[in-house]
Amino acid sequence: MLNIIWISFFLSAFIFALYQSLYLGNADVWTELVSATFSSSKTAFSICLNLTGILCLWLGLLKIAQTSGITDWLAKALRPLFRKIMPEVPDNSPAMGSIIMNMAANVLGLDNAATPMGLKAMEQLQEINPQKDKASNAQVLFMVINSSAITLIPITILMYRSELGATNPSAVFMPILFATSASTLVGFLSVCLVQRLNIFNRVVLGYLGAFIGFIAVIAWYFNSLPEDTRLSASANCGNFILFAIIVLFICSGLLKKINVYETFIEGAKEGFSIAVRIIPYLVAMLVAIAVLRTSGVLDLIVLGFEKLFSGLGFDTEFVKALPTAIMKPLSGSGARAMMIETMVNYGPNSFPAFVASVVQGSTETTFYVLAVYFGAVKISKVGAALPCALLADLAGISAAIYFSYLFY
Repeated sequence: MLNIIWISFFLSAFIFALYQSLYLGNADVWTELVSATFSSSKTAFSICLNLTGILCLWLGLLKIAQTSGITDWLAKALRPLFRKIMPEVPDNSPAMGSIIMNMAANVLGLDNAATPMGLKAMEQLQEINPQKDKASNAQVLFMVINSSAITLIPITILMYRSELGATNPSAVFMPILFATSASTLVGFLSVCLVQRLNIFNRVVLGYLGAFIGFIAVIAWYFNSLPEDTRLSASANCGNFILFAIIVLFICSGLLKKINVYETFIEGAKEGFSIAVRIIPYLVAMLVAIAVLRTSGVLDLIVLGFEKLFSGLGFDTEFVKALPTAIMKPLSGSGARAMMIETMVNYGPNSFPAFVASVVQGSTETTFYVLAVYFGAVKISKVGAALPCALLADLAGISAAIYFSYLFY
């Protein structure tokens, strides 16, 4: 999928540039395209290089959280819920522990830990799956919750906003929390509806009630604030929560009597290698998007959406961030590159950049997640997983746009 998208960017840019040079007389478009390839590749490398320090910081802190048992604690807290929503999975199945650990790691933003746990969970669920080429109900639910990707700490997005010069990098913290919550809730309920799961019992209603109540209280509080203070309040609240989490991780390590400093260093060492690994991916996508914009194709797509929403009577300022939303279900690196390109093109403190950041954090890369997890166990019939996941994506992106207007 990503291969097709990447190639189509260059081919579309070439065809539209031909149109500009032959029919519109803009022969300079070829010079502009070549300049865009060099400048965007340089930008990608600079971003990755400057991200190294922030990556080291957060990977070190997350290593402390993992070693001190915070993920284990979350797993125990979620176990009663998963017994109810995955009734076909036996209590003594090792899959249950892997599923819960995967979810706990996702909530904490531990991507490196979440992926192997998720793949292990899929393999264990496949062992009790009677139809090996078709996803079981438990596998479908597991995948949809994974693809909706509720995350408490959107570290990557905050890092890019900080690196690109946003005045308040954490201003998107609360809008992302609301948007990703909407995505996860819609995805979960849609699967429950399709699978006719009985969610009207004390355990499930208790978890759902606590989750919805938590989000509702926060939403009510921010909605009660004057419009001109919401952005600063979101930034302050986000910064408080982030620093409180840092202190929680460190204190948890102290209570477990681990060497917090050495554990931090161990995790931080991964930061440099990750920064180096993402350079070629970011260069590839930023160059492709740069030629797409320079050729005029991206502007044409945005203009089409702008006319559509304008005709429907909507404010169209958010349309400039839609390329990120379009790319998000298809490619994580592509959506990230779109978000960065929006920040660079319109400014990191602009409304389009704000919306793109919230959209980026609202949901996961659906097609990639389904391909990796189902591909690992050779499942070709995914059932309701894809439509339910795409419905969750739509809910998350719509919520991202709404909460961006509310907070910006």
